[in-house]
Amino acid sequence: MTSARLAAARALISIEAGATTLAAEVESGRAGLDDRRDRGLLLDLVAGTLRWRNALDAAISQVSARPLDDLEPVTRAVLRLGAYQLRQHDRIPPHAVVHESVETVKTFRATRAAGFVNAVLRSLIRKGPSITLPARPASADDRAGAVAYLSVTLSHPAWLVERWLDRYGFDATEAWCTFNNAPPEITARAAPGESFESLKVDLIAAGIDPKTPAFVPEMFRFAPGVLGRMPESLRDRLRVQEEGSGLVARAVAARPGDRVLDLCAAPGSKTLVLAEDLAGQGLLVACDVRPSRLRLLRATVAPLAEPLPGGPEGAPGPPRIVRLDASKPLPFGPVFDRVLVDAPCSGLGTLRRDPDLKWSRTAADLSRFADLQTTMLERAADAVKPGGVLVYATCSSEPEENAGVVQRFLAGDSRFHQVPVEAAHLPRDRAGALETRPDVHGLDAFYSAVLATRAAT
Repeated sequence: MTSARLAAARALISIEAGATTLAAEVESGRAGLDDRRDRGLLLDLVAGTLRWRNALDAAISQVSARPLDDLEPVTRAVLRLGAYQLRQHDRIPPHAVVHESVETVKTFRATRAAGFVNAVLRSLIRKGPSITLPARPASADDRAGAVAYLSVTLSHPAWLVERWLDRYGFDATEAWCTFNNAPPEITARAAPGESFESLKVDLIAAGIDPKTPAFVPEMFRFAPGVLGRMPESLRDRLRVQEEGSGLVARAVAARPGDRVLDLCAAPGSKTLVLAEDLAGQGLLVACDVRPSRLRLLRATVAPLAEPLPGGPEGAPGPPRIVRLDASKPLPFGPVFDRVLVDAPCSGLGTLRRDPDLKWSRTAADLSRFADLQTTMLERAADAVKPGGVLVYATCSSEPEENAGVVQRFLAGDSRFHQVPVEAAHLPRDRAGALETRPDVHGLDAFYSAVLATRAAT
């Protein structure tokens, strides 16, 4: 049995218990794996099982005499892992999947479940061709058929696909679900002090052909898995950032000499872009509340303190790091030209990268997040000077957290009005806010609105 499969089972158990996230579990599990291939396998097994969980459960239920909900968490996790490898992989021999699944159960000292796991997975192999999942409906008017197909066969929560069907229709929702189920491409920018052009030349010389993202040309796009196979010397010269996240940072439109406040800044990828735009002139204050997030933020921005030798002139200096709770009154007066509120949100726009959120979020969460987001905007508004701008952003797909929050805020604060994001080529909604969609732009769903004040008279 490989360590990667054991680590994957542990990760799935912890995630289902609500004790952690996919990103945290994969990072923790990788620390105990020396082989790069095992580290890649761990991510594939955990993320893939989470992406296809509803479809896997439906298949398992057709060959198991016991409902999945009645099983112990260990048994359920191992069955899902085994089913994922049997139904979604063609490189792993079925007998190996069964053997290693049984050994994994035994490692958890669930020896009584070993025979059950063996029987279910062997039935899954034997009856595989006869197992059926809901088919794509012949008519888009078949609402029940559409929900069954999208929620089970394409493995998304029924409550969420119903919302997307109401807003976008069947074809767009199907494209969105298909996008979320594909391993994500990786986008990255040059690390602080690195030359984009020199790095591109070195990547090509190493046999890596980076693509140019559609909306952020100063970034690189790599196929899934390329980053893990890249020489460490090259990987260290990159900073991974989703293209949509890069768009949000650019929507702030920071200029040299500005005073900029970046609330909820961790992990710091947007902070790096803001620092780059300031070009070493002005002030950048980056904030977060949890100690673990602050440590991550400090690690991300640390290279700004000492630009690499030979880096471009005018390289930005380090931001000031401040611990604060952005839902409470801020310790600043109205002195900032630009304030970014990259608010905590449901994350439903990033299910391709964070498939665990499919199963941990509920419709009831949206109003809870919206209340917090509105409060954060109200607090941040008092730090914006006359003539300055307040930029609100989420990685949510849902209007309650996006335009709904902006409308609530504007209704309560007459100092601000919404203006379009400055770059006309960026995808925008009717109000001029940045809005990316998987089915339209091939990007995760990000949202960002620019709220301007009137200059002092």
